[in-house]
Amino acid sequence: MFTKILIANRGEIACRVIKTARRLGIKTVAVYSEADAGARHVRLADEAVLIGPAPARESYLVIERIIAAARQTGAQAIHPGYGFLSENEDFCAACEAAGIVFIGPPVAAIHAMGSKSEAKKLMEAARVPLTPGYHGDNQAPDFLRTQADAIGYPVLIKAAAGGGGKGMRLVEQGADFLDALASCQREARASFGSDHVLVEKYITRPRHIEIQVFGDTHGNYVYLFERDCSVQRRHQKVLEEAPAPGMSPERRAAMGQAAVEAARAVGYVGAGTVEFIAQQDGSFYFMEMNTRLQVEHPVTEMITGLDLVEWQLRVAAGEPLPLNQEQLSIHGHALEARIYAEDPAKGFLPATGRLVHLAPPEESAHVRVDTGVEEGDAISPHYDPMIAKLIVWDVNRDRALARMLQALADYRVVGVANNIEFLSRLTACPAFAGADLDTGLIEREKDYLFPAEAEAPREAWLAVALAELLRTQTRADRDAAGHAEPASPWHLQDGWRLNAAPRRRLIFRLGEVQKTVDVEPLGAGAYALVLDGRSSRVSGSLNPRGLLRAELDGLRTSVTVVQAGEKRHVFAHGRAWAFACVDPLHFQSEGSGTEGGLLAPMPGKVIALVATPGARVEKGAPLLILEAMKMEHTITAPSTGTVQAFRFAVGEQVGDGAELVEFVPEAVPA
Repeated sequence: MFTKILIANRGEIACRVIKTARRLGIKTVAVYSEADAGARHVRLADEAVLIGPAPARESYLVIERIIAAARQTGAQAIHPGYGFLSENEDFCAACEAAGIVFIGPPVAAIHAMGSKSEAKKLMEAARVPLTPGYHGDNQAPDFLRTQADAIGYPVLIKAAAGGGGKGMRLVEQGADFLDALASCQREARASFGSDHVLVEKYITRPRHIEIQVFGDTHGNYVYLFERDCSVQRRHQKVLEEAPAPGMSPERRAAMGQAAVEAARAVGYVGAGTVEFIAQQDGSFYFMEMNTRLQVEHPVTEMITGLDLVEWQLRVAAGEPLPLNQEQLSIHGHALEARIYAEDPAKGFLPATGRLVHLAPPEESAHVRVDTGVEEGDAISPHYDPMIAKLIVWDVNRDRALARMLQALADYRVVGVANNIEFLSRLTACPAFAGADLDTGLIEREKDYLFPAEAEAPREAWLAVALAELLRTQTRADRDAAGHAEPASPWHLQDGWRLNAAPRRRLIFRLGEVQKTVDVEPLGAGAYALVLDGRSSRVSGSLNPRGLLRAELDGLRTSVTVVQAGEKRHVFAHGRAWAFACVDPLHFQSEGSGTEGGLLAPMPGKVIALVATPGARVEKGAPLLILEAMKMEHTITAPSTGTVQAFRFAVGEQVGDGAELVEFVPEAVPA
C-alpha cells in the first residue's frame, strides 16, 4: 500500500479522499490555486503545494505542475478525483512516464471511453445495447442535420468528449438544429478542447440509471449495483438514489452484466460507472462510461457498507478486488442531494459569495455530509458552485425520504443563494415520492416545484422581532458589564419614555412587504408585540449561533435567526426567509436603478454577441451569450426594442451586476 498520495483536485472530493487516506494511515498532499489558498482540502491535507492562479486552466488543469508537485513531495500515487484531469489520457500517461501510479484506469481504457463515438463502436462489438444515432467522424453541419432528420426528432446533440451535462443540446425540430449544433460545439470546445459531437435519438421519458463497476489488474470484475440519477436540471444530476426504484432482480443482473462486459471490453481497472438510458418498459441502452469515481458514489457506499475510495487505493496498489460478485449485497436505501450555491427561481443560475453562516445537519449512521467548505469560506466564480452533498440512509425508500426531508430542514446556509428549499420540495413532490421518475421530472412538475411566493407566517415575523430584541439586550448587557457604572439605567433597552408607557418600534421588510412591530416590555424577559393590529405575548432565549427558543402566545418553538448585515435570516419548519431590518431614519432615493440596461446575473465572460448594435429586436430575442461556471447563459431582450450598444467585447470578463447592453424599449402605444 502507498504511504503518501497526491490529490489532483479540490473541494469535497479532495476532502473525501483525504478522509479515507487518513483512516488507512496514508499521508496526503493537496494542490491548490491562489483562489484556494485557505480552502478546506488544503487545511486537511498533510502537505499542500501551490500550482498556479485561480483559473483552472492555469492551475488544476496544468499537468506539468501537478507532476512536479508529486515529485517535490515524494507522492507515490495521484488520485485525480472527478472532473479536471480525472479522465485525461495525457495526464494518465504523464503519471506513468514519471513513475507515479495513477489511481484510475490505464491510458488505453481512458482513450477508448474518452470519445463517446468510439465508445459506442466498442460497445456495439461487445453486444451492449445502443441508442439509435450517428457516432461517426463526419462533422459537417449539413451532414449532421441530415443524420438528425433521418433519426427523427427529437434528437440530442452531445459532445463526444463531454460529461457532466456540458456540451449537450436537445433539438425538437430540424429548423433549430444548426443553431443548437453551433452552441453545443462552442461549449464543447471551451469545456473539453474538442467540438466533435454525436447525434442520438432522444428517448421520451427516459430514466438515467448507472452501474458502478470495479476491475483489478488480475482480471476480476464486479458490479456494485445501480444508482438512479434521473432527476436532473440542465442535464446535471440533482438528486440520486440507490438502489433504483422498481428494479427487478432480473433487470439488475442484466444491466450489471452489460456493464461488466463494457468494462472487460476495454481492460478496465479501478472504479468506473457505466451509464444507461432506460425506457419506462425496462429496456435500456448504453450511454457512456465514466472512467472515474462519480459524484454520487456515496449512495452506493451507504447501501453496500463499502468504502469505494479504499477499493480504488487497493486496486491501484496491485491488490485484487476485496470481494467477488457473490459476496456483494444491497442493504436498505440511500439518497443524495447536491447542495448548490444557485438560485432555482432564476433558472438555477450559479451564485457566489461568502458562507456567513453554515450549519449542516448532525452526522450519524443515517446522515452523512460530504463537503469542501466550512463557515467563512467563499464560493468562487472559478469553480463548481457545490456546497456539499447530503446523503441519507434507512431501511427502505419511504424512511430514507423522511430522513432526507428532516436533514434538509436542519440545513442552514446564509451568504449565498442556495437550492435547499427546492430540494425539500423535490423530495416531497408526489411524483418523486411515488417513484414516477424520468429525466424530465423537474420540468414536468414545475408548478409544484416552483410555487408562487407565499406570505411568511405570523410566527416568522414575531420570531425575527423577538430575536432582534434579545440580540440588542445581549449587546447592552455586555456593554454594561464593561462600564464603570454597570447598574446605570441608561444601559437598559426597555424603550423608557418620560410620562409615557415604554414602547419601541421595529420595522422589517420581506420582498415587497414591509411591516411594523410595536414593542412593549412586560418584565421578566417578556414582551408584547403588536403586529397587524394584534398583540402577542413573546419571550425566549437566543444563543450565539442564532438558535431562538421562543414562546409565542403560549406555543413553544425553536427557530434559527441569523444576522448578516441588514438581513435577518429566519429558518423554521424547513423554510427560510430573509428579512431586512429597516432603519426608519434611512430613506432610499427612488429611480436609482439602471433603466435601459441589461445586467449580468453573475460574474462571467462574454463569449458571443448575437444581436447587432442599432438593430430592432423582439422580446425574448438572444442578445449575447455569457459563460459562467462552465455553463452558457443567453441574455435575451426583456421587450421589443433597440440594441443601442454592447458594453463589453467578446472575451472580456464581467462582474456580477455589470451593465452588458444599452437597450431602449419600444414605446407602447397609448
